[in-house]
Amino acid sequence: MVKKQAFTEEDDALLAELGIEVEAKKVVTHTPREERIIAGFEEIQKFVGEHGRLPEHGEDKDIFERLYAVRLDQIRKQEECRTLLANMDDQNLLDGTYEPDTDVPDDIDDDELLAQLGVDINSDNSITTLKHVKPRAEIRAAEEIANRSRCEDFEKFKPVFVAVQKDLENGIRETRPFKDDASVAEGDLFILSGQIVFIAQKGEEFLNQNEKKDSRLRAIYDNGTESNILMRSLQRALNKDKTGRRITNPKAGPLFSGENSEGDLESGTIYVLRSLSDHPTVKENRDVVHKIGVTGGDVQKRITNAKNDPTFLMADVEIIATYKLANISRSKLENIIHRFFSTAKLDIEIKDRFGKPVTAREWFLVPIFVIDEMVEKIKDGTISDYYYDPASAKLRKG
Repeated sequence: MVKKQAFTEEDDALLAELGIEVEAKKVVTHTPREERIIAGFEEIQKFVGEHGRLPEHGEDKDIFERLYAVRLDQIRKQEECRTLLANMDDQNLLDGTYEPDTDVPDDIDDDELLAQLGVDINSDNSITTLKHVKPRAEIRAAEEIANRSRCEDFEKFKPVFVAVQKDLENGIRETRPFKDDASVAEGDLFILSGQIVFIAQKGEEFLNQNEKKDSRLRAIYDNGTESNILMRSLQRALNKDKTGRRITNPKAGPLFSGENSEGDLESGTIYVLRSLSDHPTVKENRDVVHKIGVTGGDVQKRITNAKNDPTFLMADVEIIATYKLANISRSKLENIIHRFFSTAKLDIEIKDRFGKPVTAREWFLVPIFVIDEMVEKIKDGTISDYYYDPASAKLRKG
């Protein structure tokens, strides 16, 4: 190992004779402002090194890239900054031909820059807490949703949208906030930005860059367009949309059954009654005059005091048919049934026990076999495809 010798006075004199001026090496110190400029420039250099390009302006860019772009513009405009950073500019960032897109004052600091970019700084001045700035993932999702094309075979799907709209109007289907059930399956229906969306196809599942399951969907919209959207993008859009909804499937879960499956919640019973009243209209049409209702209690108890109740025409009644139901709203189902048979509604006026005239409702001129058929149509979810024709006393498609 060679031991290094310190310079002597003789060495200094020899170097002086050779024309070499010897100076003690100075320790470079920077002001706090210069330290901030250097640190900011190093962040820009790191960005360029990682991405292979200069940071750019634009609302579609990451907020930090936008910050670096504005900061680089400032540095290039200020001579003292260029001089300070010249020795460390090994990427030639200071003498490039890049033209800034924004006019920023020379003395603006990072907090002011972020404020101009629409960013709200929290109390501890952390620039990682951002406000009013869309992440790239959200922007990509919005772009993907907006990227729709004309659905060439829309005529094939149009009946789906017509039937669903009718189901919603009749109360057969409901809409629920999407967040209650985030799954997406083939055949599902949603409301996004005021449009009905039908999932016509769902591709094979794969793991995305975040190691989460995803798949490509063929989504058909009720305005005749379609998109080849990712499931995760659709989920994000539905959750972001305050009016985003899932449209329920009328076939999901049992509506009626003789025996409820384990876990079913019994909601009540549809009952069909025949009146024993001597009222001329009832007597003449006794075989087709029926009261149809839904109750959560015992039907037999419900009719115990029929002869004193105007609802039952102030007469005894007999139970013709009952249908157990589960997992469904009784009031909504009753409304559906009454609307379905509204053209055959029998408004009959009788007098109560005080002699006051009362109009009894929920009575219909409908044969029992038609009521049976109607119940079956509700079970299989096709009730919205039919209507009751009083003239022929039949259900007809239309």
